[in-house]
Amino acid sequence: MAKNPNQKLKLLYLMRILQEQTDSEHGLTIAQLLAELERCGIMAERKSLYDDMEALRTFGLDVQRTGHQYHLLSRSFQLPELKLLVDAVQSSRFLTSKKSQELIKKVESLASVYEARLLQRQVHVTNRIKTMNESIYYNIDKLHSAISAGRRISFRYFSWAICFDGGEQVQKRYRREGNRYSVSPWALCWDNENYYLIGYDGQSDQIRHYRVDKMNDIQQSKLPREGQERFEKFDLGSYAKGIFGMFGGEELQVRLRFENNLANVVVDRFGKDVFVQPDDGEHFIAVVRVQMSPQFLGWIFALGVGVEILSPQSVRDALLEQSRRALAPYGVPV
Repeated sequence: MAKNPNQKLKLLYLMRILQEQTDSEHGLTIAQLLAELERCGIMAERKSLYDDMEALRTFGLDVQRTGHQYHLLSRSFQLPELKLLVDAVQSSRFLTSKKSQELIKKVESLASVYEARLLQRQVHVTNRIKTMNESIYYNIDKLHSAISAGRRISFRYFSWAICFDGGEQVQKRYRREGNRYSVSPWALCWDNENYYLIGYDGQSDQIRHYRVDKMNDIQQSKLPREGQERFEKFDLGSYAKGIFGMFGGEELQVRLRFENNLANVVVDRFGKDVFVQPDDGEHFIAVVRVQMSPQFLGWIFALGVGVEILSPQSVRDALLEQSRRALAPYGVPV
């Protein structure tokens, strides 16, 4: 048989055919493999495929024969692992719907065509609100590059606003009148289904956080980043636990009195290392550091009579004031 110019690619095509069209439940016979190779422009003899299968096993592929069919049994990612990856991508609010679908397609390519159909069904399990900023995927890459290079960055930062001026009802409104922020980036944090940049603001000498999907036109500076002394003892986990949805405010130490049945709530929020002490047979006291914000007070309010702020008095007063404001529109005397 005359040699086909594609003959050197035979093993590569054979490996791809096995990866795409076989798994533990589905296999291909030698005749079917020969037909698939022919579709790729490669003519092969039946006897040569037996040697090819052995070569693929030596290379590390888990190719097994069951009856008259050949299967690729194991892969780098098993189907349950791929389902987890698909669900993580689909549920991530910081990814747009378009980017989610692109990533899911790439995940599907790691499975056989039969397993990919199961992943496609997995996609429709969730229907979560996604970010509207398509550039976030590239923002994350730029921020990682700046962190690795140890350089400062600048960017424009915006919020969404509702407008009734005849144009789009949901519009971007740039903060600081569109002037650029200058920040030393130190870490990226995923909290409450959003990505945040944790950085050092040299002008205010403070550690701050920024929603990555609300950052535009990120540029890496040639200047070295600042704030190393502040971050040498920085605990990102503790920081994320205390700021409740990444809404910042004055950092305070707060003493809280909880009913015993809320122990799970406290540990989920602050971790197992939170300082606690017994109060009576039905309550315990927890001492935590939080950033004072309406979101923290809302969390306290949602727990109802199961929690009481013991100190400081300023936080007790803030909860009372927020409760009054929340009741005012309903005509409740305050």
